[in-house]
Amino acid sequence: MTEEETQKKISQLQLMEQNIQALLQQRQQFQQKIVEISSALNEIKGTDKAFKIIGNIMVLKEKTELEKDLKHKKELMEIRIKNVEKQETQIRSKAKDLQTEIMEKLEKEKSEK
Repeated sequence: MTEEETQKKISQLQLMEQNIQALLQQRQQFQQKIVEISSALNEIKGTDKAFKIIGNIMVLKEKTELEKDLKHKKELMEIRIKNVEKQETQIRSKAKDLQTEIMEKLEKEKSEK
């Protein structure tokens, strides 16, 4: 591996780390939405009337329909989290392999000097 190839691989590794950070932020956002949805589900359990915010207004909505909508949104967030975690795992694995390759190259160069 040439010096130029090593630099390219280091750049790839840095990009992978940035991607992992972006995925972590995305996962946090999805987890926060799940917390909000769970809180909303708990709130509507103890009430007879339920309202849904649409744009800048609140609209009276059938409680069971609202519960169904919230549960569906929660399931979607959980699926998105699983997908993000899968992507994160794949990138981490590739990054680990690339890091090992770079370290072996640097160690080899160091021992040759």
